[in-house]
Amino acid sequence: MKDEIWKAYARGLADAMKSGGVYIPSVLLRTYRGIGLDDGDLLLLIQLMAFQMAENNDFPTPEQLAERMGRPVNTVVQTLRHLMKEGLLTIEEEADPLTGIRSERYDWTSWLIRAGQQAANMKREAAAAASAAAAQSGVTANGRRPGIQPSGQAGSNEVDSSSNLFAVFEQEFGRPLSPMECETIAAWLDQDRYSDEIIRFALKEAVFAGKLHFRYIDRILLEWSRNRVTNADEARAHAQKFRGGGRN
Repeated sequence: MKDEIWKAYARGLADAMKSGGVYIPSVLLRTYRGIGLDDGDLLLLIQLMAFQMAENNDFPTPEQLAERMGRPVNTVVQTLRHLMKEGLLTIEEEADPLTGIRSERYDWTSWLIRAGQQAANMKREAAAAASAAAAQSGVTANGRRPGIQPSGQAGSNEVDSSSNLFAVFEQEFGRPLSPMECETIAAWLDQDRYSDEIIRFALKEAVFAGKLHFRYIDRILLEWSRNRVTNADEARAHAQKFRGGGRN
């Protein structure tokens, strides 16, 4: 009898894994209130992600969403309109290259970008608060006396530009970032704890090497992390050593 129970459990687990899943970066959960979303807005966006990622449905109807969420259809429609008005959700139209059939899909790239910017702002505010607290004791958060800037840093100007990290990537790539690319940057900041400064310098290294793609940038960041590179000066020194070694 016990064997049958475990077999049934294994079959159920296998069916659950085949049904697909949804990856939600934690930064989206930490920042949604800061960008003006409420619980209903968040739930709707997550349901849109679930329909697309787990069910391959890029454009669920309001009725499908209402049934899934247990809410009236008119409430779902109002929430969709609110998200689109706030610029967090768009409807994109595309044509199948083979059949020419046109279809619509929901796109939440703007939400990912806004969340990434909010996360950067939160880190900036936390760093500013730590610096202010440390300054009261006569030492900055970096262990230096107030008013002394380390070489190669632009002080507050560099900190103020941290929320533009996504815009910097779009400028270098010459196009809007995809949702997956936005999630990658958010993961670098939120999960891997890479600093804004290090990510920007890795982007510059990729441009210098002529290998402007996210996989290469991720490899740079991973190598720096393994070598305990924590700022632009250390990254610059490591990059020069890397090039001097003649590696491709």
